Amino acid sequence: MGLTRRPATIVTGFLGSGKTTLLNRILTQQEGRKIAVIINEFGEISIDHQLVVSAEEEIIELNNGCLCCTVRGDLIRSVEDIFSRYQHIDHLVVETTGLADPGPVIQSFLVDDRIQSRLTLDAVITTVDCKHIWTQLEHHEAQEQIAFADIILLNKIDLVPAEEVARIEDKIRAMNPFAPIHRTQESDIALDRILGVGAFDLDKILSIEPDFLQEEEHEHDEDIGSICIVRPGVVDSSKFNKWIFNFVQQYGPDIFRMKGILDLDAEPRRFVFQGVHMTLDGRPGKPWQKNDTRTNEMVFIGRNLDRKTIESGFAECIN
Repeated sequence: MGLTRRPATIVTGFLGSGKTTLLNRILTQQEGRKIAVIINEFGEISIDHQLVVSAEEEIIELNNGCLCCTVRGDLIRSVEDIFSRYQHIDHLVVETTGLADPGPVIQSFLVDDRIQSRLTLDAVITTVDCKHIWTQLEHHEAQEQIAFADIILLNKIDLVPAEEVARIEDKIRAMNPFAPIHRTQESDIALDRILGVGAFDLDKILSIEPDFLQEEEHEHDEDIGSICIVRPGVVDSSKFNKWIFNFVQQYGPDIFRMKGILDLDAEPRRFVFQGVHMTLDGRPGKPWQKNDTRTNEMVFIGRNLDRKTIESGFAECIN
């Protein structure tokens, strides 16, 4: 008797478009499903798992680079690890880094026997940032993410005028005439519209890219990179607010994504901040536990970022 194949969903979308917010919604509204999660990050430290809600779900991190570059070995090992420890997985969700070309990730579900024996690809969901989409479309990865989507969430519609949302939707429809487009705020959508929908269609992809199943090398823009900072110490909120405001005013156009976990003013809860270009959002996060090491962790992803400038500026915020 063969193994029962479980559905798998790939969540993709450019940096800051709402992938982690969507993942949190999936985990908090799962309605009895047992969901396993694989999270990938671009950079040498992991922060996204701290942004994900506490849950019993198995969460595995891949933080050794872009998932589309390391996918075959790491993804296979992660899938096998999940199924060796958990016998009752109903659904797998893979959240890719915002700089990932989804093609190689999709390929792994189609051509690797070990993944195929356990999983069937249900849908590729792409989140789109209405506020920053025109700048992001300058990047090949953002174009590929939209082109390969089975479901598109036109996210952050509350941040731009209605006529602009319509113009963006027309553009996306021209890039991908197949995928249903859902307009969302904060990635809010009913799960029955995105999970267990059987939306993946290989024939659709082959109509876009006939050589899709033939693996080939790809490159990322050489001027795009990540800067990761890990420092102990209590961060002074007044100093930090002044520094980060001035920083985004000066470098905002080149910042694709920033996110951090801070020990702010020695408060009992972590302070979580995220940003895209010149837009910032900060709020209390999970409580610090008694045995936690209070460490400040930040990741900046962008073009031509200067490590010394960021490190010295942040150092002045620590008491």
